[in-house]
Amino acid sequence: MHLFKYTIIAFFCTVSVFAQNHELGKVTKAELEEKAHPKDPSAPAAVLFSKRETAFNYSQSSGFEMVTEVEMKIKIYTKEGYKHASQAVYLYNNDTDKERIDISKAYTYNLVNGKVEKTKLKSEGEFMEQVGKNVRRKKIMLPDVKEGSIIEFRYVVYSPFFSQMPDWSFQQEIPVAYSSLTTRIPQYYTYSTNVRGYFTPIVNTTKRTASINSISKERSSGYVAKTTFSQDKLDYMETVTTYELSDLPALKDEAFVGNPENYISGIEHELSMISFPDEPVKMLSTTWEEVAKTIYKRDGFGDELSKTGYFEDDIKALVAPLKTPDEKINAIFNFVKERINWNGNYGILCDNGVKKAYKEKTGDVAEINLMLTAMLNYAGLEAYPVLVCSRSQKISLFPNRGAFDYVICAVKQGDKVVLLDATSKHSGVNTLPSRVLYWNGLMIDKNGHSTQIPLSSSVLSKEITVVQAALDASGKCTGKARVQYTDNNALDFRDVALKMSKESYLEKKEKRHTGLEISEVKFTNEKDLAKPVVEDYDFTYNNAVDIIGDKMYVNPLMYCALTQNPFKLDKREYPIDFIYPQEEKYTVSIALPAGYVIESLPKNTAVNMEDNLGSFKYSIQGQGDKVQLLMIMDLNQAVFTPDYYQTVKDFFGKMVEKQTEKIVLKKA
Repeated sequence: MHLFKYTIIAFFCTVSVFAQNHELGKVTKAELEEKAHPKDPSAPAAVLFSKRETAFNYSQSSGFEMVTEVEMKIKIYTKEGYKHASQAVYLYNNDTDKERIDISKAYTYNLVNGKVEKTKLKSEGEFMEQVGKNVRRKKIMLPDVKEGSIIEFRYVVYSPFFSQMPDWSFQQEIPVAYSSLTTRIPQYYTYSTNVRGYFTPIVNTTKRTASINSISKERSSGYVAKTTFSQDKLDYMETVTTYELSDLPALKDEAFVGNPENYISGIEHELSMISFPDEPVKMLSTTWEEVAKTIYKRDGFGDELSKTGYFEDDIKALVAPLKTPDEKINAIFNFVKERINWNGNYGILCDNGVKKAYKEKTGDVAEINLMLTAMLNYAGLEAYPVLVCSRSQKISLFPNRGAFDYVICAVKQGDKVVLLDATSKHSGVNTLPSRVLYWNGLMIDKNGHSTQIPLSSSVLSKEITVVQAALDASGKCTGKARVQYTDNNALDFRDVALKMSKESYLEKKEKRHTGLEISEVKFTNEKDLAKPVVEDYDFTYNNAVDIIGDKMYVNPLMYCALTQNPFKLDKREYPIDFIYPQEEKYTVSIALPAGYVIESLPKNTAVNMEDNLGSFKYSIQGQGDKVQLLMIMDLNQAVFTPDYYQTVKDFFGKMVEKQTEKIVLKKA
């Protein structure tokens, strides 16, 4: 398995003509004087060029080795662009081999007194970190970075692992003027190629002859032994392919994107066949079924599921008084959540093993959820591990063992499947953390048979707000609010609110709404995961009313109103990801100030998206000295395809328009 990943923060830059030079070490005064990107003045930085070449070099002692060379040149415009002066490369190793890296030509260029001055990367700016059992991270921090600086670097990675080449991203979050990928692949290896994103690279492919030179020796027999050396040469064909893109815009950030790496323009390669002379052809193209079988047999997965001795006494005592499968599921699930703390590490293989995690009461994703699976099976239930690609990882375009970085647990009850993730203290049965609600999972058994399992929820997670408020003649609004959260909304609320002090929670909430002051906060059912969590608080809000002459203009939704459409692009090529279906419901009662009467109210409205994707209802009425408002917004599915972008954008635009309309009060 090849886990080599680049987290190169490299992006597109359509810079002026001087950026046509794609060589390191040639920085001009004009480049350093440029104050802003000519086509995207808001860009904090831009990639002047990024180039990668991956080739296969042969040595007689170790055979072919994959060599990847990367060169990059980045212009820094603002302080927000300083982060691009920090780069990281992930290196994989197993018990016998490891990837190596060499970094050179790493410099920062600045304009000092009208002259170009360069500063070399210092040893204290290089770091190697172990970030997993088989993964190291090499980090560099370029020195002396300022607004206007240009940084450049070159590194080479030597890898004995061929199953996947490192992915290459052309497009990034900042502009890129030019980006290229060149591969030089011997005829013995055949790779499948996948292109991501919405920009098509220019491709140029040629063939050329390469050769393997080897030296052999022969020692003669007889009274006087002699050693003779001969040099052998084997010619073979090499396919050279270059992919190029230029003048690419920054990948603009917008709401509800999911993992943007899924939509960045790039190239991926997977080894599909090996064919050496006088050897059988080895086909490596695989299926998800074969991937599942391979993973199950790996150390740190299937063998960990078979271990039970460390927990048997505890689980026997726990389930002895229980009668139904649901009781056992809940009891064991809660037992694992309460006993084992998640250390924050992802992965499908155990780093230290389930026994150590159980003893030390802390573990990674695999240790916690494989332990949970083993316990449920021991209790007589039918439980299986489910491989997951979390939101932090790109969805794989082809079956491979590196496609998954997370594992959860499934329990089959007849034709029903219950999903569990014990890494979160606040997750429930079939209520998974947002990091897991992504694409499909792969449920596997000990024989390696696999079944795709949808991970997205079909249940509307609700946030129901009831507000009782009163206005005074100065426009000050005071009142009480009760908010009830269900399902995934409840999980998200608990994960945020219960992990900080109430003071910190209130401060964070007040910062989101200028003019809002909250007091007397109370949580109900915060630890009873079977019930909705309820939040009660008193509030004062000073921005609900504008007073002009003898009239008051009141926003009836106050601080709850959506004031901006989160969808700003004219066109969107990637899906809209709300994570889970949801409902927001507001019931608001406002007591009017003495001496004022209603002059006008917003009109009632109802908006329905096509294909029952969602709906919005707004109903308001005056009743004597009060105004009553009911607003309900439903999004009936988690993910919307790009075809529905304009529909969703218009839907949110109408909601914003309605939610910002005012009640007009006048003096009686």
